[in-house]
Order: sequence, then C-alpha cells, then structure tokens
Amino acid sequence: MVRNKKIKVLLSKVGLDGHDRGVKVIASLLKEAGMEVIYLGMYQTEQNIVKAAIDEDVDVIGVSYLSGEHLVFTPKIVEEMKKNDLDDVLLIAGGTFPPEDIPVMEKMGIDKVFRAGSLTEPIADYIKNNIKKGKE
Repeated sequence: MVRNKKIKVLLSKVGLDGHDRGVKVIASLLKEAGMEVIYLGMYQTEQNIVKAAIDEDVDVIGVSYLSGEHLVFTPKIVEEMKKNDLDDVLLIAGGTFPPEDIPVMEKMGIDKVFRAGSLTEPIADYIKNNIKKGKE
C-alpha cells in the first residue's frame, strides 16, 4: 500500500531523565529520512505523551530512556495507549538498557527496542516497514 502522507513520529523523554542529546540526533536524522518529527522534550508523563500522540495523529511514538526507569515507565505508557485505543500506533524505545531487559520491554508492549548507539538507518527502516495497518 502506498502512503500519501509523511510518517509522523512523536519522540519524547519520560520521567526525570534529563539527557536529550541522543533523542535530538535521532529526531534530526528521522527528518532527513523524510519523516515528520515532533519532539515533546524532557520530563513528560505517559499521559502527556499519549495526549500529544492523539492530538498530532502520529504513526509512531518513540520514547528515549537513559535513566534506568524503562521498566517503570514502559507499562504505564502501554496502558495509557490501550486506554486511548492507540493500537494502530507503533511504540519504539531507545536508550541504555541491560540486554536482558529488552525481551521484558517487548513483552510489556514495546514493538521494538533500539540500544544506545544504534544506527539511524535501521531505525528508519524499521519504522517504514512496520507502520501499523490502521495508519496506512
């Protein structure tokens, strides 16, 4: 199916994580890959992220974690997405995670986890190839 619009990606930091250099680099590179990117900034709540995703009608929510709180916030974001019927929105995460936490996060509902240092091209390719059917 051919998309008639740019893929729209919402990127955010959640909780008290104050390191945003990496997510800003990803935002810039996804824009270069032809996507529309909305960066909410730091210190967001799961409610703010999901509300912005609804308001902006995004295809993808990307959450950056560098503070070690990924196992705390991931289920909260997934629950908030379910409450708001965002089953058609791809949920990805990036940041620093112990390798053993990645399958746990995926079981919680993250569609794909990218560790710090991931190349941008595979991230953009994953997004392009895995947009949920309801958003095509």
